[in-house]
Amino acid sequence: MKNSKVVLIDKNPGRNSQTYGVARALNTDVDLIHQPSVGVLGNKGDSQCYVGVSEKVAIIHEQLRSRIGKEDDKLSMRLVQPEFTIATSDGIRNGTKEMRYSLIGREVTNESVCEHLSASGLEGTIAVVACDKPPVGTLAAILEHNRPAIIMSDGSIRPGVDSKTGEIIDIISSYQIAGSEDEDLKKRIALESCPGHGSCGGIFTYNTMQTFIAVIGMQPLHMVSPASQDERRKNQFPDELINYLSKLIESGINPRDIVTRDSIRNGLIVAMAIGGSTNIMLHAPELSRAAGYKDFYSDIMSQEEFNYLSQNVVPVVVNARPFGKYSMVDIDKMGGIQVIIKDLMDAGLLTGNTMTCTMETLKQQVNRLNPPSPDGEIIFSVESPFKKTGGLRLLGGNLSSDHSAILKLAGVEGGLENNIFNGKAKTFNGEQSLLDTLESNPDTFQDRDMIVVRYEGPVGGPGMPEMLDSTSRITALCREKGIVVALMTDGRFSGGSVGLVIGHVGPEAALGGAIALIKDGDSIIVDLNTNTLVCKELEQEDIYKSRMKGWQSEVNSNHGFHPAMGEVDTRLLNNMRSNAVSAVYGSGMHPNRNLWVSSPRLVEVSDFVPSNKYRK
Repeated sequence: MKNSKVVLIDKNPGRNSQTYGVARALNTDVDLIHQPSVGVLGNKGDSQCYVGVSEKVAIIHEQLRSRIGKEDDKLSMRLVQPEFTIATSDGIRNGTKEMRYSLIGREVTNESVCEHLSASGLEGTIAVVACDKPPVGTLAAILEHNRPAIIMSDGSIRPGVDSKTGEIIDIISSYQIAGSEDEDLKKRIALESCPGHGSCGGIFTYNTMQTFIAVIGMQPLHMVSPASQDERRKNQFPDELINYLSKLIESGINPRDIVTRDSIRNGLIVAMAIGGSTNIMLHAPELSRAAGYKDFYSDIMSQEEFNYLSQNVVPVVVNARPFGKYSMVDIDKMGGIQVIIKDLMDAGLLTGNTMTCTMETLKQQVNRLNPPSPDGEIIFSVESPFKKTGGLRLLGGNLSSDHSAILKLAGVEGGLENNIFNGKAKTFNGEQSLLDTLESNPDTFQDRDMIVVRYEGPVGGPGMPEMLDSTSRITALCREKGIVVALMTDGRFSGGSVGLVIGHVGPEAALGGAIALIKDGDSIIVDLNTNTLVCKELEQEDIYKSRMKGWQSEVNSNHGFHPAMGEVDTRLLNNMRSNAVSAVYGSGMHPNRNLWVSSPRLVEVSDFVPSNKYRK
């Protein structure tokens, strides 16, 4: 295959000897060492999520090697060794100090992949991604490098089965009985809930982001849904990936040609429709930045339009965990995510002419896959949805002047009367304080409490840990007692969290946001009619000024940092504290926010709202 659109690497003599050595070690033609490079990379870490990645990377690498050569029908390129990123596992580390490194893992992945792509001069990349944060960091680096690339999800873990009840269980089942005193029950569920390997199987963050990555065009749609251990991932998909990458290289189609304003908007609409993780509103701004858009809420979709779509236009169309019954492997049995995409497109909710990594438009790719109609039990249609409104809602108000606070409405199990929650604040400086209370004195929580967890934002944590341990214990407590206890935080949540939980409250407490000024017993109102999060006491100017003065005094007496902020004991945590931007910008490490994009795109931002013949 001729590679007319790529640039030959300079024949630097310092490159020759080692590159010859690598070519011999990889059994490739030494005459190709000055050709553009191509290679495979994968995500690795300490959990079941990553167990299947190495095997798939090895298979793709070997197939790629066999298709490289000087013949006209082959890729005339230099093959590089497979590379792997490092990341933590959210599931293992929730509720611990190590959880501070989870979101930082996205940043570390971005930097390591960036170094690999740029220093190796890759002109073609296949990435096998797993778990929550590394796929986003990987794609962000691919967008920054902006040379032909394609992504494949490693796939979900298959659900487990409780050997005594026959009930289908998963990692969330294990978290939600953490407060039980039945040690045998806890051990049995823990042993049986995560058989095999693969990433979390519900519509948690992993599958939210894999679906998003496919819809924006960087992963073939049919490669999202199959389980990690599905044989297609070893026998069918590797060859397809190489075919697609070859065409991208030959045609000179780069990631930023694929990931555009329209494709990102498509991804957001699908995230609403699947009741996706709140983390989408940290990752979508970060990926938009990497794609060349400077201000997500100006260039892609405003908060007002996001809420309008979620409230009035886009319903939830899957009966999936954590708010429903089924997992991604069940969605695969019903035809895969392409069933959802086709139904949304037929309803006029998606733009079909966006380019994808298969060299087809999104509409062409869906039509070729020819998915079945929604089955009505696992996948629902827009016309007859599982839930009438979309799964996500952004909140403003005096506690969220950034308009960054987010509620996963699809996961709310009660507490809203006429779309309003009224509660009394119960404050905790840091998640560990909340966990200690849930463990030692759960009866202290009463109906209509609004738990406030602060100093867990990107700067305050640092690292913005998610709180699946806390939310799972609260959910179990509420179900047991028949009460409603809400939670709000400047930290974030797992895609597996359910309940009336609000994350990303900004500005965060560490930066003097209003969440820092709440006191026990304050009246907190969540109003989904106006999409606001309000503390009634802080509406009074004299109270606000008095409390802010007291907060500033604590900061001044502690060398400019509030004493409740998390300890910084590594250089990486210090980098996050020093460089993190607010949740509204994606909570990444970007020290020069005004210089994020070296060549910003010029876009026209319209008030476009997709048509929908089914909804008024």
